[in-house]
Amino acid sequence: MLDRSTRDTLQPMTGDGDGEGWLMSYLDVLTLLITLFVLLLSMMGNGMATQGSQYGGQADQQITPEARVAALVVAGRLSPGLQPRHDGLQPRFSGLDIEGVSVDQGQQGITLRIDDNLLFASGQAELTVQGREVVASLREVLDAFDGEISVEGHTDSIPISTARFPSNWELSSARAIAVLRHLDEVGVEAKRMRAVGYADTRPLESNETAEGRAANRRVELLLRKGVGAL
Repeated sequence: MLDRSTRDTLQPMTGDGDGEGWLMSYLDVLTLLITLFVLLLSMMGNGMATQGSQYGGQADQQITPEARVAALVVAGRLSPGLQPRHDGLQPRFSGLDIEGVSVDQGQQGITLRIDDNLLFASGQAELTVQGREVVASLREVLDAFDGEISVEGHTDSIPISTARFPSNWELSSARAIAVLRHLDEVGVEAKRMRAVGYADTRPLESNETAEGRAANRRVELLLRKGVGAL
């Protein structure tokens, strides 16, 4: 038989003493572990967000404006029907074959670009015989176009100072007006046209070379579809 002290040792404790102390310690350890995991997950999430933001910023820098527009169309934020006003005009002029006249399609419309040396003598704003022929040859093309026409004169950066043309502003404007007046004479509706002089503010090439300056001396006919486009 077991003596009294041995029986007391083997019997479980049923009171509010230290018998359940191990359970409280266990719960404390679980609480600490959970807290640690939450902190680790939070730190990892912040790190990934920062890294993603960096990569995202680099990616945004590489996205072209065309890609952004396409993405907006796919997302439904832009209507695919919103096209430039010159949409559909380019095929009409693709067969244009006039020496010294080139066709360019831009955001504002179709541009017929005429080399300066075909139209005017140096420092002058009166159309040469050849210039009048070139301008007159555009009538049929312009008659087939139902929009409005901006006749725009451009010069190089070399200053001019004469009694008639104190600066390139006056020269570029006078050349644009000369082309417009001749278009009017050959039958292009005057109400569809305007004349603008830009001097040397919109160069195509660098004015540091003779070739670049020659390219910058020009008259452009900007064709924009629709009444009131000007």
